[in-house]
Amino acid sequence: MAAIDHTPAPGGNKKTLLWLVGIPTVMLGLSFASVPLYDIFCRVTGYGGTTQVAEQNAKGVIAREMAVRFDATVDGGMPLRVEPASVETNAIGTISTITYRATNLSDEPLRTTASFNVTPESTGIYFNKIECFCFTEQVLAPNETVEMPVTYFVDPDLDENSELRTIRQITLSYTFHDS
Repeated sequence: MAAIDHTPAPGGNKKTLLWLVGIPTVMLGLSFASVPLYDIFCRVTGYGGTTQVAEQNAKGVIAREMAVRFDATVDGGMPLRVEPASVETNAIGTISTITYRATNLSDEPLRTTASFNVTPESTGIYFNKIECFCFTEQVLAPNETVEMPVTYFVDPDLDENSELRTIRQITLSYTFHDS
């Protein structure tokens, strides 16, 4: 019976080491890149009800109307009360400004940010915000009440999507987080 030669091929150890170090390094890099890449994906596609950002509505107004309902949730234990605006019904394409009212219920300054989405999720790509308090961190003085405006419009292209013909209401939801 012949002996088996276990001598590594020339450069084989180096190649194995490169693979063993390289793969985890690439995976680590991808894990850090995944959050911003996912955010970009959601903003481009409207996935998960992610809204769009616009400077104006260049497409005009159409006859079809859409109701927009506003919702607010505050993370548990946060001393903040938020009152959303009332439901608005406008012709699609109409630029509208509504106001959320927030009150710091504590004797300490409060810093908050708001994450947002719309439902049905398939309408996210058509919901455009021109100005929003959610673009920046909000700082409320002790016991202060502030009005936080949102200027938005629903893109008239929504009407061309046959899957959305039966949609008559969109809900814009904010969740307030301690920052």
